[in-house]
Amino acid sequence: MDNLPVTGLPEIAFVGRSNAGKSTAINTLCQQRQLAFASKTPGRTQHINFFAVGPKEHPSGLLVDLPGYGYAAVGKADKKRWQLFLAQYLAERGPLVGLILLADSRLGLTDIDLSLLEFMAPASVPLHVLLTKADKLNRQEGQRAAQAARDQLAQHAQAVGMTAPISLQLFSATRLSGIETASQLIESWLEDAVRHSHDEAHDIKADPA
Repeated sequence: MDNLPVTGLPEIAFVGRSNAGKSTAINTLCQQRQLAFASKTPGRTQHINFFAVGPKEHPSGLLVDLPGYGYAAVGKADKKRWQLFLAQYLAERGPLVGLILLADSRLGLTDIDLSLLEFMAPASVPLHVLLTKADKLNRQEGQRAAQAARDQLAQHAQAVGMTAPISLQLFSATRLSGIETASQLIESWLEDAVRHSHDEAHDIKADPA
């Protein structure tokens, strides 16, 4: 955690299993082909990558590509180390203003996916789930997958005492579906964070003490 950059910018983290299409989703949302490296071998990304978004001279925030979990071809010790770090990052990272969880729509949410809610509960950070590869499902299958995931999230959030907003959508980078919804949410999180920061700065200046 001590090596993470201190920029003063709000961060939105992307997390998910190594085969959930995380890098592809980041590239699609940013309209870049190879911003985040998408490997054919799941689990290749074992670093935390920060991507500035917004105007080049005055970025509005950072997208944080966290290493995938649950599928990476690494040793048990390394997996344990990353799991502990991920838990610490989600619970303690001050600039974190939102989490995007990616899950394969055909597989649904796993126990590891749901365990993130427990890590996030103390930080009260909103969660948005992208059910990726939705082009692999027909409309009825997609609706069933989305409803099943919503039910899981609601039940688990209640169990761990998570009160922050949770939302969910189907997403397909191949068909470019769901991009506008996800982009608007990300932009609103960053705008809210900037507005909140300005309000706090104003309050400090206004306080004569």
